[in-house]
Amino acid sequence: MPRIPLIADNADPRIASVYEALQAGGHKGFPNLYRLIGHAPAMLKAWTQFAWPLRTEAKTSRALRELMILRGAQIMGADYEWTHHAPMARAAGVSQDKIDGLQDWKGSQLYSLEERAVLRLADEITHGPGASEAAMSEARGHFSESDIVELVLTSSFYACVGRVLHSLDVPLEK
Repeated sequence: MPRIPLIADNADPRIASVYEALQAGGHKGFPNLYRLIGHAPAMLKAWTQFAWPLRTEAKTSRALRELMILRGAQIMGADYEWTHHAPMARAAGVSQDKIDGLQDWKGSQLYSLEERAVLRLADEITHGPGASEAAMSEARGHFSESDIVELVLTSSFYACVGRVLHSLDVPLEK
């Protein structure tokens, strides 16, 4: 049960503009996370203005970013995040074997060197306080500076998502 009641009506003026934008973008439904953040409309707007470009405007591989998101969700025990992003990862081309193997990615041969660099960033950022110099150096062997910024922002943002999900006790949509 969420710690703050869900906004039930998509026509509620606090969430209506975000709901309409999401539907215009081809999404179905409306995430419960937004129904909670919508109690602070300016924060919901800021949240989506940051989150959506991470998904749609980043130049790095969506598959790599989804692996990072899933690894962070796994570390944090953020089932809501995992449930939403596992299908996105599969749609981006991540195999089910790689999704299933994330718990032991370090000991697995499934992951490429690029994927290992990204997963190391995700582990260190999610556990905190952030990526080490060694992890950044490894990432520089595979990615441009712009790519690294996108990857660090993605992992950091989704660590934030997990903390918000836990704090508000966001339920999965039915």
